[in-house]
Amino acid sequence: MAKNETYDYLWDREGNEEALNEKQAEWRNRDWEAWLSEHISFPFIAERTETVGDLEDEGYLYQKEDIFGFGHAMKVLSIMEEDDKYGIIVKVREGRRVGHVPLCELQAAPRKNPNYWPVREYAVWTANR
Repeated sequence: MAKNETYDYLWDREGNEEALNEKQAEWRNRDWEAWLSEHISFPFIAERTETVGDLEDEGYLYQKEDIFGFGHAMKVLSIMEEDDKYGIIVKVREGRRVGHVPLCELQAAPRKNPNYWPVREYAVWTANR
């Protein structure tokens, strides 16, 4: 999105089903990994606002109790891969520790952050697929 272009977030407003349905149709055909690579600037700070599963069994470094857990802020470094079960996995750093978490569990707040809407679109699409 160009700097002078404003983002149309009406799809994210409660009660605006028509705009959300249009956005979901767009999302179904999207190559998310490529699209996110074009629309997100790395690195960026994000907070873990969701936990959709335990990635320990999948071989990802993941610890709920301390780092990378719910409510923690971390620096998102890059897209690592797309996982069939968890979607886009990103490489993150919290302090000196580096690990991997699903992008759909993160929020790049505040809304004025240029990465907020691309991450939000992905999280909403993932929750509704």
